[in-house]
Amino acid sequence: MRKETVAIRTQSKRSHFKEHSGPIYMTSSYAFEDAEEMRALFSEEREGNIYSRYSNPNTSEFVEKMVLLEGAEDGWATASGMAAIFSTFGALLEKGDHIVSCRSVFGSTHKLLTEILPKFGIKNTYVDFDDYEGFQKKVNENTKMIYLETPSNPGLDIIDLSRVSKICKSKGILLVVDNCFATPIIQQPIRHGADIVIHSATKYIDGQGRSLGGVILGTSSLIQKIQAFARHTGPCLSPFNAWLLSKSLETLDVRLERHCKNALVVARWLETKSEVNWVKYPFLESHPQYELAKKQMSQGGGIITFEIKGGIKKGKQFLDQLKMFSLTANLGDTRSIATHPASTTHSKLSKEDRLAVGITDGLIRLSIGLEHTEDIVIDLNKAFSKT
Repeated sequence: MRKETVAIRTQSKRSHFKEHSGPIYMTSSYAFEDAEEMRALFSEEREGNIYSRYSNPNTSEFVEKMVLLEGAEDGWATASGMAAIFSTFGALLEKGDHIVSCRSVFGSTHKLLTEILPKFGIKNTYVDFDDYEGFQKKVNENTKMIYLETPSNPGLDIIDLSRVSKICKSKGILLVVDNCFATPIIQQPIRHGADIVIHSATKYIDGQGRSLGGVILGTSSLIQKIQAFARHTGPCLSPFNAWLLSKSLETLDVRLERHCKNALVVARWLETKSEVNWVKYPFLESHPQYELAKKQMSQGGGIITFEIKGGIKKGKQFLDQLKMFSLTANLGDTRSIATHPASTTHSKLSKEDRLAVGITDGLIRLSIGLEHTEDIVIDLNKAFSKT
């Protein structure tokens, strides 16, 4: 079945009630038929539900869908995207290990790599997203993985996954990819050689700003290690959120089609504005990695970044003049969202660190929603005229 059909038709086994839509299993634990069944489940001789920190029918359905969409062997769901990232690092890395990461990463991921993991004796080295020779050279005898975001947040840099995968395979290390911005509808990193794919399901997978969630997908052997770590550290996804996310996957394909269509129109319009220095969108011909984006992604995504003239002051003024756009710490919503990374999501980075990943003082990140394109453009145009 094609991916849009898989997302709709993959469902947990129906109960004796013959429900058409999967119910919510709001239970913390499960009863056993007898002591022998309890023993067999705890010893992992038999598969089944024991405790919702370990597994739940709603979580299992959500993970199964994501496994099929990403082309993975297995998966594990977590309470948030950052829980998914930390669980991956915590399960697969040990004291003395080393990570090579693209410099363009989400602000919380940067904190994790530079401040939290070093407490456990795990070091990180950054490489510019397009420095493939650097990825090769920075790998040492202690390096266990290369970690990437593509498209990156918020710079929308595109990294050649196949090229980095060849480096990883030649060195015998793991390739871990944050695929949050693209989703499995637009890009499947495993098909380009990734070992692990991570999502913040809070974004496009939910798509309506209702719930938090994360998911890790990859080979069965790696996911088993992550399961063992996560079961005992507790970053589990709630049954209710798993139910919401699983249902949201049924509309992911059609939502992304509209997100991407709207975003391309808005990006092209922004290129005509005199108040703007530059615009970045993966499927704009002016994007530095346009050809790679077209090769690696099926659509351009729903995120646009641009630089407004006037720096931080003008950036904040512009956001204050928007009426329809939401000012909120999220993206991938049905509603259009605007943020100013230099003063919000990446404000704790030094100016030098921000500039190193392309976050200028005037950079604005737009998450283009599902509203009518003309209404989106009108709101942006009014904000420009009043800034």
